[in-house]
Amino acid sequence: MGDVGAPAAIVIGASAGALGALSIVLPALPAGFALPVLVVVHVPADRNNLMTELLQAKCQIRICEAEDKDSIRPGVAYLAPPDYHLQVEPTQEISLSNDEAVLFSRPSIDVLFETAADAYGAGLIGVVLTGGNSDGAKGLRAIIDAGGRGIVQRADTAFATAMPQAAAALCPEAEIMDLEHIAAFLKKAGGGR
Repeated sequence: MGDVGAPAAIVIGASAGALGALSIVLPALPAGFALPVLVVVHVPADRNNLMTELLQAKCQIRICEAEDKDSIRPGVAYLAPPDYHLQVEPTQEISLSNDEAVLFSRPSIDVLFETAADAYGAGLIGVVLTGGNSDGAKGLRAIIDAGGRGIVQRADTAFATAMPQAAAALCPEAEIMDLEHIAAFLKKAGGGR
């Protein structure tokens, strides 16, 4: 896989089955976790997003809905709000946009991953979890091409297999792991600083 930079940030994308998957991965991250985490989950625009509260009840790190112009801080997981793309500016600030949907999704995993790859380069870890379309595959490709690390949930452990299968097919150098191993990997990545 070659040399990668010291981890600087984690981006995670998920769709169908996301709450179950994130409920394994995010609670594994300890208080004082050294990295920021940015998360896109496909949530219908007209649905009240309870995911922030549901995850915060299980997690030691802070879980919040991303707001435009937020500074990205370590030990915080930022969830994309419904109907907005979550983007990372070169200044490592959050920007939200209501640009066109990508693969019928807004927020789009690809949009987050591609902008974060530009901002963090080799310091980025990208994680594609369960989901029912191919969103995230192109973004994970961008992360790996920028020198970052790509991780994909093992499709046979996913609630919906299309997203991890698409990401693994486009990114053969990505590491394939089940949720418990992803959780342990991310915990270690943010703890060794």
